[in-house]
Amino acid sequence: MQSSSQLFPVALVRAELYGDLTEDVYLLKPNNSSDLSVELSLTRLGRLNRQAPYRPPVILVHGAFGNRFTWYSASGTGLGVELVDAGFDVWIAEMRGHGCSPRNLEYVSNQLSDYARYDLPAIAAFVEEQSGLPGHWIGHGQGGLAVILGVLNEWMTERSVKSLGLLGVATSDRLWGLLSWREKMRSTISGHGVGVGPEDEPKVLLKALQDERALGSSRSERDRLLTRLSSLSIPVLGLAAANDPLVSAEACRMLFDRFGGQYKDFISLGQLLSRENGMSHASPFMAREAHRHFGGLISEWLTSIEKASQKQDVAPSIELTE
Repeated sequence: MQSSSQLFPVALVRAELYGDLTEDVYLLKPNNSSDLSVELSLTRLGRLNRQAPYRPPVILVHGAFGNRFTWYSASGTGLGVELVDAGFDVWIAEMRGHGCSPRNLEYVSNQLSDYARYDLPAIAAFVEEQSGLPGHWIGHGQGGLAVILGVLNEWMTERSVKSLGLLGVATSDRLWGLLSWREKMRSTISGHGVGVGPEDEPKVLLKALQDERALGSSRSERDRLLTRLSSLSIPVLGLAAANDPLVSAEACRMLFDRFGGQYKDFISLGQLLSRENGMSHASPFMAREAHRHFGGLISEWLTSIEKASQKQDVAPSIELTE
């Protein structure tokens, strides 16, 4: 594998142009875990011939059963495209076995802690190497929870997470309860089969998300980690939808309220978001059409964080407008 990085082997495996929307897909091979077969896809979006001198990086992390197309389409829709047009350097991570990331040898044993301990720190390091700046992070569902887990365990530094956007993120979800007994017998769960998304997930990972075990094997370990949230100074934006079948808005709020820090905003979008056609149990945050309802406020939030970090007298503040 040729490398465009001094950190570990990285290859540019795809370069596409959709109108003036550029899509560069990198394949990272960090070699930082016991499973040396792990390769991670990381997509960079941009506009042709529209390079601003200062473009803060934003890293988007999909949730369960998702991939990079949770965030954008070739036709130019989705949060990823909106952030590009707002002046951000957009990077989209795909977890092991999702999208352009191939399945690793130990795929059926993948846990959220593997993403948090090995994969996200490698992605953070590569993005900072390429852009020269630490990234803002936006995670949907288990993607946001993985970032939280990485910071709480100090696998990721607070400095590497300039701000954190949480879309439908709670410490547990309802997905396991939606599965039939036949589906629960399988080592891999089909997103299409369950009606939740385009990708598959390892059963062990989903089961751990049912009862908060993704945060630790014991109650004391989970409580210890969650208590640390109050000591974090990372700016946090939390969004929840009342019609999300996988996680309740109340559960999202409970997790959000545990964060410390000066800059915090939580918005419940109520029934505003529609779900993807044909996906009966999918989170509304996975429907790109729904992104128009919250893409602007996320851009506004990130811009306000940037202004505050540059020591301007501007406190992050956003309002929901329909």
